[in-house]
Amino acid sequence: MKDAVILVTRYGMGHSQLADLPLKLIEKYFNLLLQGNELPKAICFYTDGVKLTVASSPVLDPLKELERKGVRLIICSTCLEAMDLAKSVQVGVVGGMPDIIEAQMKADKVITI
Repeated sequence: MKDAVILVTRYGMGHSQLADLPLKLIEKYFNLLLQGNELPKAICFYTDGVKLTVASSPVLDPLKELERKGVRLIICSTCLEAMDLAKSVQVGVVGGMPDIIEAQMKADKVITI
């Protein structure tokens, strides 16, 4: 496992006028990450990214597998509460900004997608 942290700040990956494309891309990204030899130390979800960790998320299976393989999934509690999603979390640990900052500071590399 590399000392890398991935920041997920969107409901999907990138911007597109095609509504489904960002979700298809993030699903492909997580599945390819699982197939690779190196995993990040943590993935932090905040702003719209927290929507990927709740019951309606299309990427719960790869996220659960990443967590099972030891990747720490940190979900912003402030964001969940602001979106009224705190009771819908299905994967990861609900944390605060201090947890996200700690993960970033301990990382050798921080990647935002």
